[in-house]
Amino acid sequence: MVQVAEQPDTRTRIVASTCELYRRQGMAGTGLKQIAQAARAPFGSIYHFFPGGKGQLTEEVIRSWGLMYGDLVAQVFDSAPDLPTAIEWAFAGAAESLAVTDYVDGCPVATVALEVASTDETLRLATADVFTDWIDLGVKRFEYTGLPQAKLRELVIGFVTSLEGAFVLCRAMRSTEPLHAAGKVVLAAAHAALAEVAEED
Repeated sequence: MVQVAEQPDTRTRIVASTCELYRRQGMAGTGLKQIAQAARAPFGSIYHFFPGGKGQLTEEVIRSWGLMYGDLVAQVFDSAPDLPTAIEWAFAGAAESLAVTDYVDGCPVATVALEVASTDETLRLATADVFTDWIDLGVKRFEYTGLPQAKLRELVIGFVTSLEGAFVLCRAMRSTEPLHAAGKVVLAAAHAALAEVAEED
């Protein structure tokens, strides 16, 4: 018997379509009618699943994408033999992904964060929660390095900041050079921090 792949339900399609549209054109540039069309869903279904309208839908997109991206980065971290390799793989993978999509697909969390940081407290908090979760994830994953918690947290924040900032430059310049450059800076910082720990031992 041939197995037929289960199609995503309407709510899932709405969230996924919104995420993709936000990646490409931001929240302000995306309308609910466009979302409904991209999700192949009746317009009214958006308010059925998200009575709070675009704000509630956007919060769902931020949090769901945050979890998905966090899982993706965790897979890279867990498959890498050490911290420097994880950093190299993460930045190289981000550069490759951006180039393949012709510099269209950015990070929807960062895109929305820039748009709402000073105008919508609910969405600002949602983006802050996602970034905090990513930082905590990185710190937990690399505790084995023996780096002091404060130094490890500083390094992970630098990693997230460099990655997200490089995305912005790459899309504007239509070049992966910023990602490669940022990766080298974070990698150098990691090597320096690890060398300090080795000297103390």
